[in-house]
Amino acid sequence: MPQPQGAHLVGSVNYDDAETTMRRAATLLGDRLKRIPDGEPGRRFHWIMWQPDILGQAEGIERVGEHPIPLRMLDARPLRVSDGVDPASIEFPPLGYAHAAEESYAIFNRLRDEGVIAPGTKFQVSLPTPLAVVGAYFPFEQRAAIEPVYRDAMYRELDAILDTVPHDDLAIQWDNAVEFGIIENTAPRGGGAASWWGDDVWTGLTKRSAEQASRVPDDVEVGFHLCYGDVAEKHFIEPTDAGNLVRFANMVTKAASRPISWIHLPVPIERDDDAYFAPLDGLELSDETELYLGLVHREDGVEGAQRRIAAALPHTPVFGVATECGIGRAPSGTTDGILSTHAEVAAPW
Repeated sequence: MPQPQGAHLVGSVNYDDAETTMRRAATLLGDRLKRIPDGEPGRRFHWIMWQPDILGQAEGIERVGEHPIPLRMLDARPLRVSDGVDPASIEFPPLGYAHAAEESYAIFNRLRDEGVIAPGTKFQVSLPTPLAVVGAYFPFEQRAAIEPVYRDAMYRELDAILDTVPHDDLAIQWDNAVEFGIIENTAPRGGGAASWWGDDVWTGLTKRSAEQASRVPDDVEVGFHLCYGDVAEKHFIEPTDAGNLVRFANMVTKAASRPISWIHLPVPIERDDDAYFAPLDGLELSDETELYLGLVHREDGVEGAQRRIAAALPHTPVFGVATECGIGRAPSGTTDGILSTHAEVAAPW
């Protein structure tokens, strides 16, 4: 059976710190990786769950509920704009992504100088779409007004990262998950499949993602992780097939004003059937765009990944491998094995 080429790490990795993540990724996956993330350790371990603690510090923002909802070191309570406050007047503090990137890039640079990370490897920074945080934590009726405020705060983070990390070392990934909650009518905290922007749902979502790609300069790689969520290693809903993922990828590709460097699509563990992968026949990526299929699962390792690879190959003969989401919440002690599975089923670049 032909092997996929290359591997991609979505973002979070279940090691205790950035240096361990980068060392283990470089050691176990080395010539299969074009990009290495820092693993999103510490407070970033659960994707956007750390943002409410930061946003709740802003004047005019309050937490919903009297008592904290503990998630390890985090408080997962949602947010709202206080009564009588104009959302446009709210000033969010730094969101923390640029600070984390600056710290981790210093480690990346040192490990590359030491020969641990191969020359030419990019430092990958994964960012949530602004819609994700707003859609997950603010009430439906406030989202239209607060979204541009948070979007501008996230773009300030992006600009700070672009100022800190040399562009030829950098790769930016935008994480799209809440978007698929809206598409599949399972969006959190109300609203379902309704838009709060007065436009068609699909057009509004993909226009946002195209704008986010275009905010990244042409001399910096940009990619997309399309996601159906990951709470306790479970999707919020299982996709019927890859159809909505393909539609989203095609619309973003057409709308973006710059090339997309890669797109990642998830594959549920039980889907090794032709029906799931058949929509990939209609995928219309440019020649510059790498495709990664998230078909590596810790539960069935190499054997399961190979079954899903065999099912995908008739519909897309050129792709790399990944997990379906980040592995920051994988059980302790399983991470080396997950990374090794990537290496066993994918050829080097």
